[in-house]
Amino acid sequence: MKTAATPPANIDDYIASFPQEVQVILEKLRQAIRQAAPDATEKISYQMPTFFLNGNLVHFAAYKNHIGFYPAPSGIVAFQDELTKYKTSKGAIQFPINEPLPLALVKKIVAFRVKENSK
Repeated sequence: MKTAATPPANIDDYIASFPQEVQVILEKLRQAIRQAAPDATEKISYQMPTFFLNGNLVHFAAYKNHIGFYPAPSGIVAFQDELTKYKTSKGAIQFPINEPLPLALVKKIVAFRVKENSK
């Protein structure tokens, strides 16, 4: 995990700050988001990777035991039936770090957020 006081300059730097096995997971998540939102730009916001298109689309971050995925509250409400196996809160989903990422679901959530942000 990133422990330095200076936030990463970009998503590449963020991902590079983790052990190799976590980097692989983060890169898979990044690619899934890119596929669902090819016109989005990448940035660091709230000290975590963020995809931006007409506003913030989604954020993600790595922690000791999970990957945090932040699609805004609307992204969680819209897919709550498909998220029952994951810990969720108002704006966050926790994907256990030792389980495969639900990349198809991530893509659906991101596509929903793209449509929502284009209104």
